[in-house]
Amino acid sequence: MNRLAACPQNFAALTERRYSDSQMKVEVDKQPGSVSKLQIELAPQEVTKEWDAIANSFARFAKIPGYRPGKAPRTVIDKRFRKEIQEELTKKLVSKSYHEAVEQQQLRVASLTNIEDVQFGEDKSMSFRATVVTAPDFELPDYKNIPVEAPDTKVSEVEVDEALERLRDQSADFVDVPGRGLQMGDFAVLDFEGSVDSNPISEIAPQASKNLQGGKKFWLHLAPDNFLPKFCEQLVGQKPGETRLVIVHFADNFPVKELATKKADYAVTLHEIKQKVLPAIDDALAAKLVPGKTLPDVRHMIEHDIEHAKQHDAERARESQIVKYLHEHIQFELPPALLQNETRRALAELVQRNRERGVTDDMLKQQEKELIDGAAGLAANRLKTNFILHRIAEREKIKVTKEDVEVRIRQEAARYDISPDKMRKELQQKNALDDIAEQILLGKTLDFLKANVSVESAQQTAVKEEKS
Repeated sequence: MNRLAACPQNFAALTERRYSDSQMKVEVDKQPGSVSKLQIELAPQEVTKEWDAIANSFARFAKIPGYRPGKAPRTVIDKRFRKEIQEELTKKLVSKSYHEAVEQQQLRVASLTNIEDVQFGEDKSMSFRATVVTAPDFELPDYKNIPVEAPDTKVSEVEVDEALERLRDQSADFVDVPGRGLQMGDFAVLDFEGSVDSNPISEIAPQASKNLQGGKKFWLHLAPDNFLPKFCEQLVGQKPGETRLVIVHFADNFPVKELATKKADYAVTLHEIKQKVLPAIDDALAAKLVPGKTLPDVRHMIEHDIEHAKQHDAERARESQIVKYLHEHIQFELPPALLQNETRRALAELVQRNRERGVTDDMLKQQEKELIDGAAGLAANRLKTNFILHRIAEREKIKVTKEDVEVRIRQEAARYDISPDKMRKELQQKNALDDIAEQILLGKTLDFLKANVSVESAQQTAVKEEKS
């Protein structure tokens, strides 16, 4: 009977054995989920050569009772320092032989999961086991001349006008409004404090946004649906120095669960009423925005900035279209172990970004499923893109040089205003130099693809869509 047929669980585990010229024996056990286990054995003569070099180094400096320095017999050295010699051998040979084994077996290793079970035989042989996740196998389509649409990067007068209007708004003055109460459109400077059933919101929902709890000298633009439900509408007519009770009814699905369905009372004391006054669009505004410049100068600067931003967006759009094309034309299963790790990392990034936006942990908990689903999608997209770009880099012989890494280190150092040496040390301490090299390789590969696309105008794309 076929031995594999008698053991169904072994159908997916195919074992190959090869021997290299250096007498290193490698057994590769391919398992489900793109996992491979490598059993690596080094011949006694190869280990003995390194063992002797390390032992001789110990012999020269070892102080052993009964022997002058450097005169102790090798048998004594081997016995006395066996553990230390084996540790040095492990450091020296494991990494070297692992990489040789991967190259010998022509494995595309995506991740080294574990190195374990390092053993030394009485004949000075050495063996260990390495567990790796390999890259999925797939065929590349024709990735040169990928069709991409080139967006228009010309800047219109309307866009310049709109940008100038935004700058004008940011330069507005706020002036006091005497002799009347608040009106919609005003800016109110006020103190307020919220409570539910006479208990401060700061105690009921301590993790909630400070703006829900209360505030001092708080600026509020009175506008329908601004801030809390019906809050602004209840302030109309209020005069400076007056205190009002504002009642807010929180909806059933309000994100802060402690306040959902609750009625909150806010004691609101108005201090000042302000109106926004926009400056004229003239040379005075231009000089305020950029000292020494006239209005035509500022318009020209705005046009240049918008054009630069459009070109940057066009570049990102081109990359996005390239990646989308490759994803649509290449299908393969992602290694589950890598997908799980990448999902975990993407989830941590999403949580951190939300916290920086002020989202509370309670709100994150309520959005847990959406966050996990989003992280899984992001991780799958990122992993697939990386595998494809790595394969293209391999075929096109795109490499990362030491100079490439040094340039990136200098760029990062300048960004954080520290010396390149300090940046290099920090990256080494975080084991991040490989990540830097990875980023550079992927960037170079994308640059190669962008340099070989087939560019179509938006008009050409529209004509194609009409015909189809």
